Amino acid sequence: MVVKSEFEKLGLHYVNVELGEATIKEDITPQQLKLLSKNLKKTGLLLMDDKKSILVEKIKLIIIELVHYTEDQIKVNLSDFISEKLNFDYSYLSNLFTEVKGTTIENYYLAHKIERVKELIVYDELNLSEIAYKMHYSSVAHLSNQFKKITGLTPSHFKNLKHKRRRSLGEL
Repeated sequence: MVVKSEFEKLGLHYVNVELGEATIKEDITPQQLKLLSKNLKKTGLLLMDDKKSILVEKIKLIIIELVHYTEDQIKVNLSDFISEKLNFDYSYLSNLFTEVKGTTIENYYLAHKIERVKELIVYDELNLSEIAYKMHYSSVAHLSNQFKKITGLTPSHFKNLKHKRRRSLGEL
């Protein structure tokens, strides 16, 4: 709603406003662009008009949605999935992402998967086998190895730390 109201204040007519992207009917003047950017910044939003940055943000959104909000496993590999979604060659996307973010798409994806695994461990509603299944790991061992590689801890040790912390807080 914030973005739409900022467009309206500037007399701009939007065709479409979605997460991370907006389309307007008319050409925007440099003054309008500057004012829009300033007003959005006040609300914590950034105006991105650099096509490369926009593409990187779209890659990030695809990965975040895939890891945190999609239950189904994708039917193709990650590179094909992202390439098809954005209609760009994966080599181009991969090089661009690495150039802008300083990490590969795969590492970004794995980091998000492990963050999601941490959340599931902390929620304590699923055991490790169920988490491995939910997060589409081939086995608990595969999940554990990746978890340790990224965090330096085993999932069990991470879970125990959480329980110790909770007890310590409860003893205060």
